[in-house]
Amino acid sequence: MSIHKNCYFLLILVLNIYALVSGDGVNVTASDSVDTLTQSSPYSPAAAVVLLNSPVFRKPDVDSIFSLNLLSSFPEDEEISVYCSDLLHIFGQRYVTYVNCSVNSARPVKVCQNCYSSYGSLTEIYLKISSDQVVTGNESCRDSILRNDRLMLVYLLYNNLEDIWGKSDCAYCVTKGFHSLTNDTLYFISSVNQTLTCFEKYKEGNHTELCKSCKKPYRDLNELYSRMETNKTMCIDIEDVMNVTRKLWSKEYNCSFPREETVPVIAVSSFMLFLPIIFYLSSFLHSEQKKRKLIHPKRARSYNTLMNIQDKLS
Repeated sequence: MSIHKNCYFLLILVLNIYALVSGDGVNVTASDSVDTLTQSSPYSPAAAVVLLNSPVFRKPDVDSIFSLNLLSSFPEDEEISVYCSDLLHIFGQRYVTYVNCSVNSARPVKVCQNCYSSYGSLTEIYLKISSDQVVTGNESCRDSILRNDRLMLVYLLYNNLEDIWGKSDCAYCVTKGFHSLTNDTLYFISSVNQTLTCFEKYKEGNHTELCKSCKKPYRDLNELYSRMETNKTMCIDIEDVMNVTRKLWSKEYNCSFPREETVPVIAVSSFMLFLPIIFYLSSFLHSEQKKRKLIHPKRARSYNTLMNIQDKLS
């Protein structure tokens, strides 16, 4: 037992002397590992020597770190061509531009009228990426960018924005090709601005003047909104600004106006209300008239019979 201990302590002494001579961080780590091995396996010095020579116990040097970072690029076997890489870079720039525009136009909602140009540019570059046009060899950008991995990140990113655009009904407010807003949208925006300008003019003081002076432009705006809703030429921008305008009119300024269709509705409702009364009254009168017609002949026969009896008796 003492011979093994002496050999073991001699090994530790040699390692410490070697660490002092070399002075590098690798041997210091090795001496620390020896202390750990001393506690875990005091009777196996040979195993400690083997483990110390293993690369697991060595700290990676600077050159090995840089070599690991270089593994992320493939200069000899490129997975994407330069042309497709440029398209992907442009897609990223336009994607960020459209997202920033959408966030800044979220409240009040103006995503259709403010961001249709940036969305058109994003759609244009995505169509180039998703095209089946062969660029290099027998591979297109659609294969190398959209279909080269399970996640299909570019497709998911664009599909999310396309879904938001569709739910916003922006296509009803923007012309084909994303060149400008439609004429109906521009006319509605003009009508809204006219109504809001009237609100700003009379909002101070008593709101009675506001309700009186702004009644006509507000009514015209409501009629225009109803027509656009029926014709399905309205997007989320129009819905949102109309909701805000109605809240200002009814809640903020406490204004209201009777609609023109109120009188016909009241007349029809009154007629429907009295219709059962008229029906039962007419039925009653008709039944009384029939009773009179049925009783009258009976009385006539009985009178003639009575006269005949009197004649016979006389």
